[in-house]
Amino acid sequence: MNSVIFEDRQIIPSKVVCVGRNYVEHIEELNNEMPSSMVLFNKPNSAISETLKYFQEDTRYEAEITLLIKDSKISGIGLGLDLTHAKIQNYLKSKGLPWERAKAFDDSAVLSSFVSYEGSLEDIRFELYINSELRQFADYSLMIYKPNEIIKEISTFMTLEDGDVIMTGTPKGVGVYSRGDIFLGKLYEKDKMLMEVMWEAV
Repeated sequence: MNSVIFEDRQIIPSKVVCVGRNYVEHIEELNNEMPSSMVLFNKPNSAISETLKYFQEDTRYEAEITLLIKDSKISGIGLGLDLTHAKIQNYLKSKGLPWERAKAFDDSAVLSSFVSYEGSLEDIRFELYINSELRQFADYSLMIYKPNEIIKEISTFMTLEDGDVIMTGTPKGVGVYSRGDIFLGKLYEKDKMLMEVMWEAV
């Protein structure tokens, strides 16, 4: 089973729960319909990876604030990349079919380590640079659904096990990437950096 690092300890998530369409400008960027309720989908444990792999030319990166769960509450925070096979997803969406083939493939949840966090999250923001160019940024205020609301909604129909990961959705600026690209993610609370993570696409 794949694991994540939380304060120098290995944690094995049973699953990764992802929020889709949680930023207005990202919804507009992909010409998606504004959802009337929260869009949720899962990635299995086999999707978890520390390594950013290059798959094919249409594979899209989506940077996100990630949450580590314990006792149905947030115990840690980090960054992640939700990788998507864009052409496959577009076809599945056009047919009204599930997204697993496009979203839940092996190594499609690229996760940083997690740091302890017990704050309100209202001052959290992140930046993603690719080859030193700022590509994505967002903060708490831009989320349609806030973290505690996400946890509450998931818990209405699915048990969140200790160690599970929630990916809270991506802002505008998603795109494809190439082998050798350098990704740098920075997570802040106000102006204090909580963590920094670097991935090279291999």
